[in-house]
Amino acid sequence: MIELYVDGASAGNPGKSGIGIFIKGEGHMLRLSEKIEPTDNHTAEFQALLRGMEETSKLTTGMVSARSDSQIVVMAVEKQFVKNESHKEYLRKILDIANTFDFFFIKWIPDVENRAADALAREAIHKKD
Repeated sequence: MIELYVDGASAGNPGKSGIGIFIKGEGHMLRLSEKIEPTDNHTAEFQALLRGMEETSKLTTGMVSARSDSQIVVMAVEKQFVKNESHKEYLRKILDIANTFDFFFIKWIPDVENRAADALAREAIHKKD
């Protein structure tokens, strides 16, 4: 099983933004810290999950457990629905990738359990262009 931890961060609303991805399991250990276009925190969270799903799909088609501290993202994936028009395309892509795995689930976790992805997202905000 692959465990995927994701976090998005934004310094402002919108503001400088970054995503953090921490993947472990099945012999893999991957940390990604990527600067993204300035956006709001919720959009950064969706982008983090999508990017993490893309990377995870390169490693397995088996079982994937995604974890995020964003209740909005987790609920959107679980319900397969989001109201915000700007998040609908992210959700569609996330669900498309999720359907390629033998088994996929997502779980909300508190910030304290998502420190690795959070640190990577915050690091990305401060990267030079």
